[in-house]
Amino acid sequence: MKTAFTTRDGTEIHYKDWGSGRPVVLSHGWPLSADSWEAQMMFLAGQGFRVVAHDRRGHGRSAQPWRGNDMDTYADDLAELLEALALHDVALVGFSAGGGEVARYIGRHGTARVRQAVLVSAVPPRLLRTPSNPEGVPAEVFDGMRARARTDRAQLYRELGAGPFFGFNRPGAKVSEGAMDWFWLQGMQAGHKNTYDGIQAFSETDFTADLQRFDVPTLVVHGDDDQIAPLECTARRCAGLLPDARLLVYPGAPHGLIETHKDRFNADLLAFLQA
Repeated sequence: MKTAFTTRDGTEIHYKDWGSGRPVVLSHGWPLSADSWEAQMMFLAGQGFRVVAHDRRGHGRSAQPWRGNDMDTYADDLAELLEALALHDVALVGFSAGGGEVARYIGRHGTARVRQAVLVSAVPPRLLRTPSNPEGVPAEVFDGMRARARTDRAQLYRELGAGPFFGFNRPGAKVSEGAMDWFWLQGMQAGHKNTYDGIQAFSETDFTADLQRFDVPTLVVHGDDDQIAPLECTARRCAGLLPDARLLVYPGAPHGLIETHKDRFNADLLAFLQA
């Protein structure tokens, strides 16, 4: 069984393809890979869905091209994946930066192949603080991430996984050393240039116009303790821009809720897919 395809610009994209039935395609977050979706893939494949998750260019087992580390190219790669696997009637699910990828895909390619969309802990409509987005994250945060990545990206990923991503920096948090290692390993598997460029892609891209092209039912899931993509500048605004959206806010949930709250998220996702 094939596990990779080559895009029109010659980039090899790796993917997982589990189960059979109506397709669900999962777009992962930064700096992770398709492996970050393992809890959802196991669950959904067991519920009668065909579940596909790809490693974004520069991440996981995919090739690490110097160029193309931007949302337009990520969206076009996703379009080529759907075409290569002849997928239709798809539910597109995007986590964090992957939510931006899903939004930009619909903005550029429409919904002819799409039946439903899910944005979880997602970065749209725009993460960066601007005069029109005063609740966004200050540019200094992302400048600091880039500086840390140049100096010691391994330590940057260690600290993200040990702190805000899973909410392990909160008092009383149940800390998993395994989850921290899992995050770090996926980050280090990705290309240095690709993840460096990816910071700009997920933080600065404005997805407002893309969201206005959505014409399919959309589930928006977010934690109210998301320290990476704050609820008020992301999911709350998304829900207001989408024509047919349902917003679920998980009290106390961190950014990485697809792992920390996987049982609840899987149940909510299944209910939405079956609606």
